[in-house]
Formats: sequence, C-alpha cells, structure tokens
Amino acid sequence: MVDTTHRSKETEIMDDLDMEGELLIDSLDKIATINQWLGGNQVALSGLKSLLKNHPKEKVLSIVDLGCGNGDILREIAKFGRKRGLKFQLLGIDANQATIDYAIKLSKDYPEIKYIKQDVLSDEFQHLKYDIALCTLFLHHFEDKIALNLIQSILKNADIGLIINDLHRHRMAYYLFNLLTLFIKNKMVREDGLLSILRGFKRKDLEHFASQITSKSTIKWKWAFRYQWIIHKR
Repeated sequence: MVDTTHRSKETEIMDDLDMEGELLIDSLDKIATINQWLGGNQVALSGLKSLLKNHPKEKVLSIVDLGCGNGDILREIAKFGRKRGLKFQLLGIDANQATIDYAIKLSKDYPEIKYIKQDVLSDEFQHLKYDIALCTLFLHHFEDKIALNLIQSILKNADIGLIINDLHRHRMAYYLFNLLTLFIKNKMVREDGLLSILRGFKRKDLEHFASQITSKSTIKWKWAFRYQWIIHKR
C-alpha cells in the first residue's frame, strides 16, 4: 500500500523548467484534459464566483494564474467573463518558456489573456500587483516552508484574494488515477500525476498554512480528491 502519511519530496519530470518538445506539449494537453474530466476547472471557477460576489461589472478585474500550463483555465475564465459581461485582464505565469509559447498559441482568440515567463519565487514576481491569484495544481510543487512563504507573498499583492485548487493526498486518489491513466502512453503524465498526489495535501496541512495568515479563508473538499481553499482579503 502506498504511504500517504507525509508529503513526498521527490521531483516531477515537469519540474525541469528547460523542457520542450512534443512530450511537453502532449503532457500539457493531457493534464488539461484530465483536469477537465475530474472537475478541476469547475473548482477554480466556483472559487472565482465566490470572490466576485458584489463585484461591480464595470470595474476591470485583474486575475493572475500561477503555473498556468497551456492556459486552459484562463480560457475558461475568459469565456465565463464574456458571458457575464465582466471585464477581465488575465495573466498566465509559468517558468517554462516553451509552455508559455504554447499557451500563447492556444489563446490567440482571447485578447484579454496575456502570458509571461516568470519564476514566482523571483524578486520580479514580488512586485506584481493583481486583484485575484489562482493556484491550480501548483502549490504542491513546493515544500511546506516555500509554499507558505509563497502564499503570504501572494496575499501581500492581491487586492481581493487567492484561490488554491490542489490535490488531496489520499491512497484512493492514487489508485484511481493509476487506473484512469492505465492506457495513457505518455509516461510523464502517469508518473508525474501519481507523484503529484503524493506531493499533495491533507486538510491538516492546509489548516496549518491557514493558521499562519490573518485573512479569512475556507477549505472545502471537492471531487475528485482535491481541496478548494479560498482566501479572502476583504
């Protein structure tokens, strides 16, 4: 039986920020598809709706997506904003240039979305201002201390709040993902996906982080084996 007592410290293949080529592109697409299947985009959108309560439609809202991948969630948010008559300025950030280039290609019909290559642990990122930040399947890439520091840094620069959507570290999640990806030939998707679960969080982990910040927040379990953590600045 896989041990989920503690967060794994192993690195994923995709943590290589210089990766490029067909394997990366195929992996980005498959990860986005699996996330869509398992309801990940809806977790992010419902969190956004919560933060947008009473937000005036005429006011432009800036949203940044950290570790944006191929930009699939930003495109979903752009569609949501268009349907609701909301004015969004959307920014995707990723530390891999090949990933950014691919996201730009896929988002050519969405002028409200921009992308930049940037390390979220850099001094440059510390000076970026925005209304709302999204961390979807991103926070688990960092060890606890760095993850907490990143959350605190984001909250200093976010005017409205932060939405964290990440994996529940659970045996059942591990085995279900293993079964789900049994016929996926992309080795990186399978191996990184399983490792991501082992690097994910239990509720007590997120509650510990929450105890270290002053902002009001709510942590909810969502299908399939993930947590939605919404932090309100106001």
